[in-house]
Amino acid sequence: MKIFNWINIRLLLVFGLAIFLYAFSSERNAHRKIKKAEVVFDNPSELFISPESVNKLLIEKNSPSGTVAKENLDLNKLEKAVNAHEMVEKSQIFVSVDGVLRAMVKQKTPVVRVFDETGSFYVDYEGKKMPLSTLHTARVPLVTGDLMAKDSAALHEVFRSVHDDDFLKKNIVGIKVNPSGSLEMSNRNFDYVIDFGKPINIERKFRNYKAFFQKAAQDSTIKKYKKINLRFTQQVVCTK
Repeated sequence: MKIFNWINIRLLLVFGLAIFLYAFSSERNAHRKIKKAEVVFDNPSELFISPESVNKLLIEKNSPSGTVAKENLDLNKLEKAVNAHEMVEKSQIFVSVDGVLRAMVKQKTPVVRVFDETGSFYVDYEGKKMPLSTLHTARVPLVTGDLMAKDSAALHEVFRSVHDDDFLKKNIVGIKVNPSGSLEMSNRNFDYVIDFGKPINIERKFRNYKAFFQKAAQDSTIKKYKKINLRFTQQVVCTK
């Protein structure tokens, strides 16, 4: 019976010590001063926003980082401030165990660049307007015409389809939105016009175009064409 009691006492002591150490560690961690702020981008080779701009947002929402205790940081507030930036898609902000305030930032992804009467801007992967950046220029198709008066959801599907396909992304450099809503596209290396028609049957039309291009490029007839008509999903009609 004594042995049983002694074992219980030892277990209680160990359990109590563990609770004490955890509470002590949590208390010290909560009062730890933030040493510095660090910004990490998902694609650091193509920055549309500088790390300094993100740091500025973090500082504006708090006192200088060196004077802020971890327990006084409102991480949700910081994330909302960074996410509100016109170049940012989403962010995750946390404090590392070594006292560094880290901001993991995913930038918006531009898929086309629009030219209209208001100026020039990008449209991102989610179909939202994105301003140009002084730091980096995205190599995306140039779009002209009235985008607002057309089926924006279908247009954005076309834009995303071009962006997501390696072949189309390299070859399609321009998209014109006609008043009727039909689309005309231009190729990087050839002078012909791609008559895409209305933004319907998008996947099928692009599949037909890639099959045509592969065959025409092999037999060298591709340079002879002035227009490639994709309106008919069962065939590609070419005009010399």
